[in-house]
Amino acid sequence: MARIDIGQNIMKPQVVPATAEGFLQAADDRKTGRICAELADLLEQKQRGELTEDEYGEAKNKKKRGCRFYTPHAHFNNGYKRSDGDPVDSGKAVIDMDGCEDFAQRYEQYLKGREKELGINMVNISVSSTGGHVLFDIPEGLSREEAQQWMSHIMGDVAYDKAVHDLERAIYIPCREYILYIDEELMFGDELHPTVVTIESQEPRVESQEPTADTNDSSTCLLTTCKLSFRGTPYSEIIKEWWQRNGGEPQEGERNVKLYQLAVNLRAICDNNRTLLMQIMPRMGLSEQELKSIVDSACKETPKGISKTMRETLTALNGECSMVNGQWSMENGEAQPPTMPEKLPKLVQLLVSKTPGMYKPAVAHAVFPALATHLCGVRFTYTDNVEHEATLMNVLMAGTGAGKGCIDEPIRHIMADIKRRDKENEEREKEWKKDCQKKGANKDKMVRPEGLVIQIIDPDMTKPALVTRMDEAEGHFVYVKLNELDLFEQLKGQTGKQHFQLMCLAFDPGAEYGQTRVGTQSVTARPVCRFNWNACTTILKGRRFFSRVLTDGPISRINFCTIPEQEIGGEQPIYGCYDLEFDEALKPYIDNLVGARGLTDCPKAYRLARKLQDECAEFARLSQNEVYWNLSHRACVIAWLKACVLYVANGCKWERCIEDFVRWSLNYDLWCKMRFFGEDIEKANSGSELTGRRGPKNLLELLPDEFTLEDAKRVRRQQGLSASDKDAAHMIRTWKGRGYCAQSTEHSFIKSGIYANGKGGER
Repeated sequence: MARIDIGQNIMKPQVVPATAEGFLQAADDRKTGRICAELADLLEQKQRGELTEDEYGEAKNKKKRGCRFYTPHAHFNNGYKRSDGDPVDSGKAVIDMDGCEDFAQRYEQYLKGREKELGINMVNISVSSTGGHVLFDIPEGLSREEAQQWMSHIMGDVAYDKAVHDLERAIYIPCREYILYIDEELMFGDELHPTVVTIESQEPRVESQEPTADTNDSSTCLLTTCKLSFRGTPYSEIIKEWWQRNGGEPQEGERNVKLYQLAVNLRAICDNNRTLLMQIMPRMGLSEQELKSIVDSACKETPKGISKTMRETLTALNGECSMVNGQWSMENGEAQPPTMPEKLPKLVQLLVSKTPGMYKPAVAHAVFPALATHLCGVRFTYTDNVEHEATLMNVLMAGTGAGKGCIDEPIRHIMADIKRRDKENEEREKEWKKDCQKKGANKDKMVRPEGLVIQIIDPDMTKPALVTRMDEAEGHFVYVKLNELDLFEQLKGQTGKQHFQLMCLAFDPGAEYGQTRVGTQSVTARPVCRFNWNACTTILKGRRFFSRVLTDGPISRINFCTIPEQEIGGEQPIYGCYDLEFDEALKPYIDNLVGARGLTDCPKAYRLARKLQDECAEFARLSQNEVYWNLSHRACVIAWLKACVLYVANGCKWERCIEDFVRWSLNYDLWCKMRFFGEDIEKANSGSELTGRRGPKNLLELLPDEFTLEDAKRVRRQQGLSASDKDAAHMIRTWKGRGYCAQSTEHSFIKSGIYANGKGGER
């Protein structure tokens, strides 16, 4: 017998017994995902001041009415919310923490790893994304209200809705992305498994040893502050390194200021979590209320990312440079590519699983043109309301002998199904050509067979051959993998630039590519240019190849990746085996891509595109780098298309790690473009003296905390930018308008708090 029910709509609350399949189908439903995305958008509008609290509340409640729901506390034999409903108590309790801003962090801190012990069925973010729910089996001997209080205590005495305890209580089913944990057997099984309450399980998880309020031994406090860590490094070690790099531990008279600065910098690696900050911050003799005041003040400002000083602290502890929150790092004075996230979307994780570590970033970029080639007639709507197909092109630029062949096997296995179909049609075409030859020159030629869809084309293609393949593709993409980029010159034509025009047309929605000829034997067609491709080249050849079209568009439309130089005499990289097991794991993703059709809505990818645009715009304003700004527009489109491809390949289900991966992919792409072409593009645009290929810099970071117009002009001059009064003043006005700095005196300006601590860096 089912223990809980699910229903379609709270306004017409018919319910059916809940099953794991039915519940997860509701969570995966596109309508559920769309409602959650729209509710998140409403929250952002309220936070930006575009909606009042009342307007937001009214719009939120209206949206939520369309959600499916479940009844956590009971199964109803004779209908939900009827006098004769005959509810059967489920033996479960749900704790509702809607309005708990740090819900996900509390789950990680107090519950993760203890779910079985605590009898937890499900943990999820609420559909409005403003809190969450924990569903659990009521511990033996407790009432439902007592059980909810018990779980609140386990989670650090978190506030919750104490009215949520009646049997008819309904909870909206969230999208799959919002489900942080689920035990299907425990949640939907017939048997009740009450949790046995012990003294240990009634206590919240202790992650820190808090010193007494009257201690003045800051070193003792530092060593015992916490066992929590950031990416494997204990916060206590981070704090210790921070003091060493920032003037030592606070002395009398500077304690509050230095602790505030520490809290401002720590919050970026604590998700702005006040509870966590209170655990890890050293007390330095302060009372809990005094420390809370400092932490609250530090958390009031809008989070701006990890500061340069904190990144340097983390780098010193980890012994290597890494990209944190999208920042570009430095090593020995040289800009380094952003580090790939540890957690990858399942499809990407599979495709790089056989690849040595040094090659994984290149493979993670290079697989997308081949994946996208499986889509036919699938369209996505970008933020400007223009529909795009998954037009993706990739160039791997790396040194001679760097291992550019690392992308070959993943792409070969991705394209295996298309190659098999192509081979059948190539045989049909071959037979037709033989029959034509038998007819002779003076006899009627046989009509070319229909359905000759051949997607993979030869590297030594000619324009007529390419046009023919596109024309016969029936809406499919054609694809080519070029071991050398300069093989494109086969298509350069009389003008010498037709191959570059092809690259531009391949990216632009709805663009046509073809030719018109008067000869009866000539190819005459103008199909839509659906052309995805991969190419490899050395860095020197790549720069030379694009040198004539630096500002004409091809570079911004192509996704670039690289392989870092390896140490001389390093060990030989060992690949895994691309076996039948690999192909079987890949097949469901390929099937999802092949089976997709029509306009596909992905609200999460749409919202991500907006975020990426804002992040690029912010860095462009701070760096004042026009080349970066111009390249970022189409780079955001490319990143968004990758998110859409991953979404479709995953069965139109969003993964939480897609956002981190796509953001990294965007930063990596822009890093390569600025590294390989930034200086040349700037030179082509202005002809001015340049500062080398280290990427754009955050100009605000290069200025002192309090600066003048002359300081701003000096920094602009050092970075090869116009140093006129007009341009420098315009830059400062932009910064003031965005809250990056404020007027200090008539002739000076002061950075806002986060920027005064070194936020920014190179990209």
